[in-house]
Amino acid sequence: MFSRVKFFCTATLVSAGMLALPAVAADVGAKAAEAFPSQSIKFIVPYSPGGPLDGVSRLLAEKVKGDLGTVVVENKPGAGGNIGAGIAAKAAPDGYTLVMGAVAINAINPWLYSELPFDPVKSFEPVVLVASVPNVLILNSDFAKTNNIDSVKSLIAYAADHKGELNFASGGNGSAGHLAGELLNVRSDIKTVHVPYAGAAPAKLALLAGQVNFMFDNLASASSLINDGKVKALAVTTTERSNIYPDLPTMQESGVDNFDLGTWFGVLATGGTPKAIVDKLNAAYVKGLQDPDVRKTLLVMGSDVKPGTPEDFAELVKHDLAKYKEVVEASGAKLF
Repeated sequence: MFSRVKFFCTATLVSAGMLALPAVAADVGAKAAEAFPSQSIKFIVPYSPGGPLDGVSRLLAEKVKGDLGTVVVENKPGAGGNIGAGIAAKAAPDGYTLVMGAVAINAINPWLYSELPFDPVKSFEPVVLVASVPNVLILNSDFAKTNNIDSVKSLIAYAADHKGELNFASGGNGSAGHLAGELLNVRSDIKTVHVPYAGAAPAKLALLAGQVNFMFDNLASASSLINDGKVKALAVTTTERSNIYPDLPTMQESGVDNFDLGTWFGVLATGGTPKAIVDKLNAAYVKGLQDPDVRKTLLVMGSDVKPGTPEDFAELVKHDLAKYKEVVEASGAKLF
């Protein structure tokens, strides 16, 4: 009888302890959030200095200073963003290391690389989506004018009549521009040749020089070339038109079905960071994203994202992971 009572009491205590664990963890997280931040925050940008993503990261670092204190931006480029993301994934889960995640890193690279220094979901705690920017299909202006190409439909028709003769540039194998070009081939049943470059900047130079015929570029970086008439823009790659070029149709409106490829980036913390700290980071960055200077910068880039919750951003990452699995498989792209 005594042994039964003892077993019952022990089991009851164990069960009660297990039930108490989430409450204890939540209490620890809440106390950690109260003291957070007590030191400077490291914000890793997994790309080289000078690009739109780097510029927004530095602007936001200034705007959140009032709520978070000093945020030090560190550029850790390499391996398509995997190096910087890997550093953040291995950091202590305390909110003092953040990374600017991006669709290429968190939704595309997992299907391109056989090995990654992080898990796209488990290694990070989404904080807030910063921007969502369309890509745009642009042509060498002389090529477009000489061949009377003024729409996606006429480009596809030309490619069908000149099998294997057209080529397109991208910022590298497995980049969003590469995948978009391959998806155009698949969806339109044409064959154009991919020419990879060491970044979007040299790819655009090749396009301007007439070394390649077309490319898919980030709308933010292509806008000046479009405005100056140096390239011919045909369509944006998202399901909705851009607020910058409302007269520019989408690829789907142009007759290419199931074509939805955009560029997004957002703030991530290391996986396992307490929710109370993630929520505190979210509140600070949401406030920063509503600053007029930041809003103006993002609108110029073609993004009109309304800051959301960590849960909203997490859903986007999971959704795009599934979407780009199909896109990468359709394109046949693979990096090792």
